[in-house]
Amino acid sequence: MKFVAIDVETANANMASICSIGAAVYENGALTDEWYSLIDPKDYFDGMNVSIHGIDESQVLGAPTFKEAADQINRILADNIVVTHTHFDRVAMNQAASHWAIPPLPCTWLDSARVARRTWAQFARRGYGLANVCNHIGYTFEHHNALEDAKASGQVMLAAMHESGLDLDAMLKRVLQPIDPSARGDAASIKRDGNPDGSLSGEVIVFTGALEIPRREAADLAASIGCAVGSGVTNKTTLLVVGDTDVARLAGHSKSSKHRKAEELAAQGLPIRIIRETDFRELVQQAYQPRRERANRFRHEYR
Repeated sequence: MKFVAIDVETANANMASICSIGAAVYENGALTDEWYSLIDPKDYFDGMNVSIHGIDESQVLGAPTFKEAADQINRILADNIVVTHTHFDRVAMNQAASHWAIPPLPCTWLDSARVARRTWAQFARRGYGLANVCNHIGYTFEHHNALEDAKASGQVMLAAMHESGLDLDAMLKRVLQPIDPSARGDAASIKRDGNPDGSLSGEVIVFTGALEIPRREAADLAASIGCAVGSGVTNKTTLLVVGDTDVARLAGHSKSSKHRKAEELAAQGLPIRIIRETDFRELVQQAYQPRRERANRFRHEYR
């Protein structure tokens, strides 16, 4: 497990005016390397920005420009998962690259603020700034120093993975999902009638937990292969699809009410199966396979 946490400071309101960069490399839960550099933005320094990070024109004299530091930045960040706290630093890096006519970084971005909002309920809607989250996890640092902030973002990631039981790959999926995976809007909008010609016609399916694909898209797929889609588990439910993320974190965590209801019905002898989203996708794949084979034979015979 490896990721690189970064932070930048800017000289003024222009996000391309990066004047310092900090990077912290984490591998297998430990800080293994760090890098910091002042950057000459070739731009003016606004008093407001200077009051925040303490860097002014005199300090960046002789420092590399973003373009001159690009090779070193690429050596550290390229092809890695790069963590920033909120979108600011990612946007600043892309804006600076565009300003200096440098290709954007070939990396996978991960926002530790979005991670925090999905890990700790008290930060779901507010209070998820870096200092506040670090105070909660007991990590102290010098705020608005790019390297210190980068290391703090990395510590937020480590704490969140420990708290949630999710690894980096699962976190990359989780941040794309709603903060509350069960809050998907009007439950009635999920209901579907199954395609009577579908190979799974007669099945009644319900979804629960954090799915990798939008709930409505999953409902459309299920209906297309014959499943009737319900919003809640009942005596008629035959399939409950649980998000892979939820399955991975079941140990020590509460199951959803739908999951518990399905287990109760199964214990009573009703024909209900509980499967992962991955298994559901395989069901869809297999359901469509005969159609593709028939279509291929048709094209082969009549071309």
